Amino acid sequence: MNFNKSFYILLLFLGCTNPEFKAQLKITEAFPNLDFNAPVDIQNANDGTNRIFVVEQAGIISVFVNNSNTTEKLTFLNITDKVLSGGEQGLLGLAFHPNYKQNGYFFVNYTASEPRRTVIARYKVSANNINKADPASETIFLEVEQPYSNHNGGQITFGPDGYLYNSFGDGGSGGDPLGNGQNLSTLLGSLIRIDVDTPGQNTQYSIPSDNPFISTQDARPEIYAYGLRNVWRFSFDKTTGTLWAADVGQNLWEEVDIIEKGKNYGWNIMEGFHCYNSQQCNQEGLELPVWEYGHNSAGGYSITGGFVYRGSNASEIYGKYVFADFVSGKIWALTKTDSNISNELIFETGYSISTFGVDEQDNLYFADYSSGKLFKIEGGKTTSVGSMKQPSFQLKQNYPNPFNPETKIDFSLNNPENIKFEIFNSLGQLVQTLLNDEITAGDYSIMWNADKFSSGTYFYRLSSDKFSLIKKMTLIK
Repeated sequence: MNFNKSFYILLLFLGCTNPEFKAQLKITEAFPNLDFNAPVDIQNANDGTNRIFVVEQAGIISVFVNNSNTTEKLTFLNITDKVLSGGEQGLLGLAFHPNYKQNGYFFVNYTASEPRRTVIARYKVSANNINKADPASETIFLEVEQPYSNHNGGQITFGPDGYLYNSFGDGGSGGDPLGNGQNLSTLLGSLIRIDVDTPGQNTQYSIPSDNPFISTQDARPEIYAYGLRNVWRFSFDKTTGTLWAADVGQNLWEEVDIIEKGKNYGWNIMEGFHCYNSQQCNQEGLELPVWEYGHNSAGGYSITGGFVYRGSNASEIYGKYVFADFVSGKIWALTKTDSNISNELIFETGYSISTFGVDEQDNLYFADYSSGKLFKIEGGKTTSVGSMKQPSFQLKQNYPNPFNPETKIDFSLNNPENIKFEIFNSLGQLVQTLLNDEITAGDYSIMWNADKFSSGTYFYRLSSDKFSLIKKMTLIK
């Protein structure tokens, strides 16, 4: 996340607002009687108590009963004396142990000073009061020095495998001047995975035996994936176990990634689908995002990751990855089915959306950093997985790919749509519009002759007023 991000302008790869979704979905103030100071995380303990915990950046964790009429919040933990807060620093993440109900353990991620560093520490709830943690119970598991004050990452989450995952930014400044994103010998610029239940030889934690770089010379064995700039919120899909992450961009592009073990997500060689500060770059071995949007008023400037919705009170977004932009206040729902990706703008808000969170019933909330209020997304009741809305068209991979100079692209429509079919270069610049017309339902093919274009990476986008689909293709001459 970037709380003080400069504005840049570039083309947006983005689906448009779906009026049907906006009419059904709604945002409500979740707890009108409560507000918080700079909230940056929302969690539940999954212990059957139906409580919600809110992390305040300065170093306070509050707890309260999950009831819209609640008037009281309690201080669960106050470590403001330990936390270096301000800008992108502070108490940034909270994760309850999978066996919290039995052992009372929870973990936090915070920035400390002298030297400036990220601290991952474990605390324990009080033996006599479930709404009070023991501040003297801190056990530090990991510390990583931070060369700059920005790009601290800060998400901390237990995966379905029981291991603890944590995101580190690239160390800060701008453009990754220290080259941390592509350096396996540092934890900066990576997402790590550790076993906090089994101490190591010289550490409070051990390394899972299947971590991808455990046997790589000079690599930190904690690393699960790397090449990340500043992941601001990641989450596991409760049903599929897929790990979704939102990586804040540098100057032009914000991206959504699906994180897989051992993969390199490209920073600072790439920013989104594009070479960073270069017309051409070596993309071999890099994992590209599943979605991106550009820096302009139609998109935003600092992505906030969310969740794949698995609750029962908003069927319109069931199975979709819901995320937002901190600056523009827009909220989207992204659908991934097989090789097809679509994205819908579901809300335009005036909120500074700093984080999402779910309660024990998988209801979806978000926090407004500016007002300190929490909001809830609601819609139609979910009766089955089959209620998930599907895209109105499909877009196939071009063939051949790579190609020279001509390639064929197939797509299909379920309903009549006003369709645009556009080609963009690797810098996100529109180079050709192949179709802009109202067409009927059916199967279609488009041929693109790139004889007058130079070799390189291109993107083709099929869009209507409801959906947008993008795929990548390579021209080799």
